[in-house]
Amino acid sequence: MKKLLKAAVAVSVALSCTPAFADKNDKNEVFTSSTFKAMELRNIGPAYMSGRIADIAIDQNNPSTWYTAVGSGGVWKTTNAGTTWTPIFDDQPVYSIGDVTIAPSNSNIIWVGTGENNGGRHISFGDGVYKSLDGGQTWKNMGLKKSEHVSDIIIHPTNPDIVWVSAQGPLWSGGGERGLYKTTDGGETWKQVLKPADKWTGVTSLLIDPRNPDKLYAATWARQRSIGAYVGTNEGAGIHTSNDGGETWTELKTGLPQGNMGKIGMAISPMNPDVIYATIETDNRGGGFYRSADQGASWTKMSDEVGGGTGPHYYQEIFADQHQFDRVYIASNYSKVSDDGGKTWTPINTKRKHVDDHAMAFHPTDPDFVLMGSDGGIYMSHDRMANWRFMANLPLTQFYKVAPDDSKPFYKIYAGAQDNSTQGGPSRTMREEGIKNKDWFLTLGGDGHGPATEPGNPDIMYSQWQQGNLTRVDMKTREGVYIKPQPLPGDPAERYNWDAPINVSAHDPARIYFASQRVWRSDDRGDSWTPVSGDLTKNGNRMHSPLMGRTWSVEAGWDLYAMTEFHTIANFAESPVDENILWAGTDDGIIQVTTNGGKSWKKIELDDIKGIPANSYVNDIRADLFDPNTVYVALDNHKYGDYKPYLIKSTNLGKSWTSLADDLPEKHLVWRIVQDHVNKDLLFIGTEFGLFFSVNGGKDWVELEGGIPTISTRDVKIQRRENDLVAGTFGRGIYILDDYAPLRSLTEKSMQQEAILFAPSRPVKWFQLDDNHTDSDGDDRFVAENPEHGATFTYYLKDSLLTAKEKRQEAEKKLIEDKKYPKYPSWEAVEAENQEAAPAIYVEIKDSEGDVIKRVEGKVKKGLHRITWDMKHTSTAPLTDKESKDRGLMALPGTYTATLFKRVDAKVTPLSEAVSFELQPIYQGALEGATYEEIAAYSNDVSRAQKRALSSTTVLTQLKDTMALLRTAIDRTPSDVAKLEAQFAAIQDEINEVNRAFYGLKSRDKMGIKPANIMSRLRYARSALGSSYGPTQQHKDQLGYAQNSLDSVVTRISTLQNTAVPKLQQAVLDAGGPWTAGLPVIAK
Repeated sequence: MKKLLKAAVAVSVALSCTPAFADKNDKNEVFTSSTFKAMELRNIGPAYMSGRIADIAIDQNNPSTWYTAVGSGGVWKTTNAGTTWTPIFDDQPVYSIGDVTIAPSNSNIIWVGTGENNGGRHISFGDGVYKSLDGGQTWKNMGLKKSEHVSDIIIHPTNPDIVWVSAQGPLWSGGGERGLYKTTDGGETWKQVLKPADKWTGVTSLLIDPRNPDKLYAATWARQRSIGAYVGTNEGAGIHTSNDGGETWTELKTGLPQGNMGKIGMAISPMNPDVIYATIETDNRGGGFYRSADQGASWTKMSDEVGGGTGPHYYQEIFADQHQFDRVYIASNYSKVSDDGGKTWTPINTKRKHVDDHAMAFHPTDPDFVLMGSDGGIYMSHDRMANWRFMANLPLTQFYKVAPDDSKPFYKIYAGAQDNSTQGGPSRTMREEGIKNKDWFLTLGGDGHGPATEPGNPDIMYSQWQQGNLTRVDMKTREGVYIKPQPLPGDPAERYNWDAPINVSAHDPARIYFASQRVWRSDDRGDSWTPVSGDLTKNGNRMHSPLMGRTWSVEAGWDLYAMTEFHTIANFAESPVDENILWAGTDDGIIQVTTNGGKSWKKIELDDIKGIPANSYVNDIRADLFDPNTVYVALDNHKYGDYKPYLIKSTNLGKSWTSLADDLPEKHLVWRIVQDHVNKDLLFIGTEFGLFFSVNGGKDWVELEGGIPTISTRDVKIQRRENDLVAGTFGRGIYILDDYAPLRSLTEKSMQQEAILFAPSRPVKWFQLDDNHTDSDGDDRFVAENPEHGATFTYYLKDSLLTAKEKRQEAEKKLIEDKKYPKYPSWEAVEAENQEAAPAIYVEIKDSEGDVIKRVEGKVKKGLHRITWDMKHTSTAPLTDKESKDRGLMALPGTYTATLFKRVDAKVTPLSEAVSFELQPIYQGALEGATYEEIAAYSNDVSRAQKRALSSTTVLTQLKDTMALLRTAIDRTPSDVAKLEAQFAAIQDEINEVNRAFYGLKSRDKMGIKPANIMSRLRYARSALGSSYGPTQQHKDQLGYAQNSLDSVVTRISTLQNTAVPKLQQAVLDAGGPWTAGLPVIAK
């Protein structure tokens, strides 16, 4: 009866949607990622706290070349010992890395194991192992795609085709590819040479004897993590050895712990490979450090040292020093070093270094050199860890949530980072150089989580560290007030999610919502709180959850130190249309909604929604910006081993649901969804491996690939004033899509037009770019790019503009495809191709008077493109050669128009109507200067004077060149040249006088005595246009002096050019001398 009743009230979900776009296989389809690559995202870092490092490999043949495996950010390479870095794995389908290994016999052969190699709650999964034969320039997936987490790769010391891979296997579920795998053909085929005891056990550490490549050691490990719990010890863990290259194995037991073991880290002494070290976890976070002096035949417990902090599962890597026997390191939350084989330990210096270490690497010849990788990036020491240098040029921060504010002129972005605090920084700067690490700051320590900003008030923001520790920050004083809601006497303990949801009301900026297992409301920015719900979760006991196929008692290998509370509200939303409609989504499979401000709640269990797993985690819940009855929910089941994306929508307050995930790629689990505030059908989502948008309400999705690597996009926000999309990634910092507004108007129908032009959607920020702050602080710094300075236009071309040659090549290609082969074209046709002018696309800028200011050329290929006008006039200065740069003066604030044109075969055709936009100054000076009209008039006067001066000096240079020719011509004249010499001397004297008027005397200038001349006065006059203040009286005076002098010298130059010099040239020719350039052609 209960089953029948449940079925009767079950909420239905539509699993199919009628596609609004052309079929994906339609050759004419335009809605593809390649079409939109011009919508390029801009990484703003930061790099001053970096991110988690999983492994480091130093090329022992070239110690300045290092490879870094980033736990959540791909693979990076440096060839100059960390001065500069290059990401080399960005185009691969995964980003989580566990291991990177260089072939000892060939430094160009690099292997990468994907899927981070610890048991943390926030790690991603991989898709096997990759190999590069060219030092990381290109990669090939070599299989083991179901391994998900690779801990170690060892390459045979002399035969790089022999490789061993230790696979931990899936963290969240059983099965997959686990154990130790071996290839003897470079990865083309694999053999499982060490099979685990069960579907929960894999291999977590692997060693090879440097003297004997057939001697191997492998540590096995059984573990499983769920949303609310973790057990990492079981019967399957142990240490095994092989004497035949891994074909057969023997478990080592003598002296090792009895009973369940957990994660085991191993190292072998490079100086005496008979000595093996192991740090072994046992139940209840116990264990110790063990040493064997006989190749593992027997072991001695040296101390109780194991990985600490959040638990051995997260650390437990040990390293034997290459230069000192029995010196061994354990990477942990507070790493330590032992000089006696693990008996006693000394903490390493962390005064100026991030804790939480995972990786180490050593120099082949320098015993004092150490690299260490932590949750905060890479550190280098040249004095055996007494002091550290931080690599502040790796933007690897793992951000959970981001929040842009409304600061002016440039908004700031706040972001909560895994183990790296809550950080804040500018979306751009006024500097030509861009955004530097020093532009960033912290608002709160710990693991940073969801920040929030108050709309319209950048002086108030909210920060929190894990599990609901909420702080309100006054950005004027930078002081924080701790405002975490507290239970009343007798209330049950609050259960806060690791990343507790906060919401600033769209109806009242002083109202904020926060959530534990219940929803809290404050109407005074957190000074006081009122619960507006009871417990909205399933309120179970996480310790009863089965792990590794069974339940566990007290003594098991639990690890809850860095676990989120379970049965919590994971996400929350307030309807911006109706303040009484609130939504809550839990981590245990429930959606709750109230339509009366929390007086009563309606429960929607996910197992009542067809196609949705019952216990799915609510990654995000967003109330529609336009319709109070509509809500979007992103669901996540990957912590139950299900990597399918789930995204659903309801238009009737949760009574029925529609899937929006049908068009998403597999494994792209959805983290966040956001709706455009202008076009209700324009949606953006962040997924496990990318960033997508939809222009039809989620029926079809297009990935934004420009400027962003494969990375988990954990949060997506919109800065409404600027129409910017802000994406927080989990391992590559923050990305911004500047002015995404063109996406609002692009549909498959509109893109059938020949072309579309979009003006900037908001006033363009007018200011003088600061180019005076280019630091001379070396090449090892990180600087993020600002957006291009100026007005950026987006345009779309349905088809490419092709040359005759390209058209012929396309036609020939089609003939070849049809087995019809082309003939050689005529000579005339080939010559016409060679002489054809290439087609062009440009945007023409006009001012409010209709005068053309500039033409900005763009790309002619089909698709979407972006070009930027630098807010300067086209320079009309004299052209002296084809390389002359366009250095026009700054245009002034005001209204302008832009039109898209094409030029084909010398014919110019408009492709769009004129679109209007505005240049708007971002600041008001302290002193009142000239008006924009006065500056414009002065600018025109300066431009005219410069044109006169430059044309004169150009002619003067040409006259000097002609005189040099005449000198030779007179010397070669076969007649009396006395008169010619006199003429030549007089002209040369006149040229010298005019030259002095422009430039002064070189001999006097060398002594530092530099009286004003025409060019120096013009330079001074032009300097007034470098600020918005405009010209002073002195600037005007200098311009006037220059203009007066020009009146005189221009007349003199004209006489030289048109009379004196041509007359002398003709006289030389008449006297039988050579013809010189500038004379008419010799007719007969």
